[in-house]
Amino acid sequence: MDAPAAFTDAEFYQRSFDPQEYLREFCSLSNARGQPNTLLTQSLRSLFSMFALDGLSGHTLIDVGCGPTIYQLLSACERFQEIICLDYTDRNRRELEKWLRNEPGAFDWSPVVQYVCELEGDREKWAEKEEKLRKKVKQVLKCDVTKANPTAPVSLPPADCIVSTLCLEAACKDLATLRSALRNISTLVKPGGHLVMVTVLQETFYAFNKQVFSCLYLERSMVEEAVEGAGFDVKLSEVQPYVPGDARTDCRAVMNLVARRRASTTA
Repeated sequence: MDAPAAFTDAEFYQRSFDPQEYLREFCSLSNARGQPNTLLTQSLRSLFSMFALDGLSGHTLIDVGCGPTIYQLLSACERFQEIICLDYTDRNRRELEKWLRNEPGAFDWSPVVQYVCELEGDREKWAEKEEKLRKKVKQVLKCDVTKANPTAPVSLPPADCIVSTLCLEAACKDLATLRSALRNISTLVKPGGHLVMVTVLQETFYAFNKQVFSCLYLERSMVEEAVEGAGFDVKLSEVQPYVPGDARTDCRAVMNLVARRRASTTA
């Protein structure tokens, strides 16, 4: 399988990204053949470690490009009082709201929540964590990271932290767009606040439900330089190899990053 000839743009996502199929494909702890979902469990462990760092706490967290998922918030919800979720596509936001409202047909996140609770030392608190997260998510809004104000026409006060997982590399067609997007989302976080990122490296596509989506090919240094150029100081950067042989993607590695926004945003 190859990457699409033209980079899949925002409107392609609006038309063709099926959140329920995505959740079934990528958000269970194991696939239909019983093989473990290494990307998900690696990400859960990394997010647990990153949100346990000193200073990674505060009043408000903004999730940029949340998709239909909550896994990226399961450790974070223990460190922040309020959470705002942002995503471009209408269907992703509706799917997320379905879970937040505990509606029939919502995706069953309980095995993933139990996994994170086990990391935290008490697997049995999963229902309590789900309820806590549902209460802490205060808004689900449309965003476009290519806009100077990603939440326009809404203006949000800057938050203590922003988290973005598996978003920017799918939303940005080239390195210049990535740099610009990082500058745009930097306005959502206070000086001294933090950026937490999980991003894939050396990937040009991912596929599910007979649809193929583009991904911006990135190396670790490219991400670090773009983050620094957006007014952040990188505090943690680690790369883990991705399991080979996954026909759904050509991803080679996963990068976890924590950065702190400088008081002055001049690079």
